Amino acid sequence: MLEVTTLDLLVIGCYLLVMLGVGVWFVRRIRNTDDYYVAGRTLGPVVLTATVCATIIGGSAMMGRAGIAYTTGFKAIATAIPYMLGMFIFSGYAGRIQQVGEKYNIESIPGLFAYRFGPAAKCVLSAMVAFAMMGTVAAQVTATATIIKLLGSQVGISYEVGALIATLIFILYTAASGLFGVVYTDVIQFFMLIVFVYLLLPISSLNYLGGFSSFAANVDPKYITPYLNGQILGDIVTYLVFTMAGAEMWQRAFAAKNKKAAKQGMFWGTAVYACTIALLFLMGLSAQQILPNVVAEYGTADAVIPALAIKILPAGVTGLALSGILSVMMSTADSYLLVSVQTIVDDLGKTVAPKMSQKQELVLSRVASAVLALGALAIALYIKSAYDVLMFAWAFYAAAAGLPALAALYWKKATSAGILAGMLGGFVVTVGWKLAGQPFGLGATVPGAIICGVLLVAVRLATCTKHPSVMVEV
Repeated sequence: MLEVTTLDLLVIGCYLLVMLGVGVWFVRRIRNTDDYYVAGRTLGPVVLTATVCATIIGGSAMMGRAGIAYTTGFKAIATAIPYMLGMFIFSGYAGRIQQVGEKYNIESIPGLFAYRFGPAAKCVLSAMVAFAMMGTVAAQVTATATIIKLLGSQVGISYEVGALIATLIFILYTAASGLFGVVYTDVIQFFMLIVFVYLLLPISSLNYLGGFSSFAANVDPKYITPYLNGQILGDIVTYLVFTMAGAEMWQRAFAAKNKKAAKQGMFWGTAVYACTIALLFLMGLSAQQILPNVVAEYGTADAVIPALAIKILPAGVTGLALSGILSVMMSTADSYLLVSVQTIVDDLGKTVAPKMSQKQELVLSRVASAVLALGALAIALYIKSAYDVLMFAWAFYAAAAGLPALAALYWKKATSAGILAGMLGGFVVTVGWKLAGQPFGLGATVPGAIICGVLLVAVRLATCTKHPSVMVEV
């Protein structure tokens, strides 16, 4: 069992305190819910690039995908590339999202659905967003708990205790600072991840193994041989469709200061992510040779990245690498938790109580952050694999919300009935497919997304003349 030095623990402690301090400092900038949810629509391309990149290359995605590379190899690449392609496509219309948000004072996808399709569509989508984002927070709790367990192995900290500690940190950070704190700490964490994880760790791994030629000579060919099965196909479709309606990225697009900043921030953040795919794959395969017993020792392949850092990096530098991993998971979790809070309080709460004051909404938002984080904790205690939790949270949401979100933004002939039928049909089929054990080994998102699209068009054809929707113009 690997042990962390006292110096590394001190570095981690100091770094996390600084990040919490930065987040709490931003409390002073929170004057209203516009500040809390979309950072006052002030984010430029550099800040957006950093926060987008920190969100998609850090947290459970990093640890979960490294674990997939470690255990199954090629699947890590097969599922990373579709997400990259989906995000590049999303960057192409992020500018339109920013313009729609600014012109109609819309701050979320449910807000857009309310404008175009009415309160019923808004409420259905809000419930899906809240649960999907809470499940994604659970993935961050799972990944963070794995690291805390590893760090506290000398004093017997369990996974469950680590999960509770992670949840309390997420509650404190999100309740305090809102999106301001999240995105500006992301800038720091972005550089920490790039330098101490995505550059230093692969280079150190290859050096430890005697160079790239030695590493390549010892890679088992089965881990780099391309293949495709029903489960991978399901994950590919999940990633591609999810990016159309990823509420956390829509929130950042709404928070951009102008159309150009939204498009540039999303594009360059995704471009950096594209460069990290091969590096993450290399780290997973390197760990097979350096740490062949990670799963046996730690109970999960999610421990690959932190275990590799402890094994090959010098004292102090190890602490910086682990600090970057921990802090970006903190910020990634807060990003998704903030979307859940916004959906519950602003989108659902104000539908029930439209006269809610700004002060009341801020108070309820901070209470909701605690309640939803505890819900994420419950999921993390039940499913202890970061990648499995992520796919659990994203599968039904991608199938039910991906195509309707794109239709809300561009399809002027989409109808309320069509949108509702598509969302509910996609959700029911996805859940039913999972409960049926995923027949033919096919991931549930595939049939769910197909049914969603079919119902979206079919019901629209039957209702467009009787129930036309309102189109957004920019």
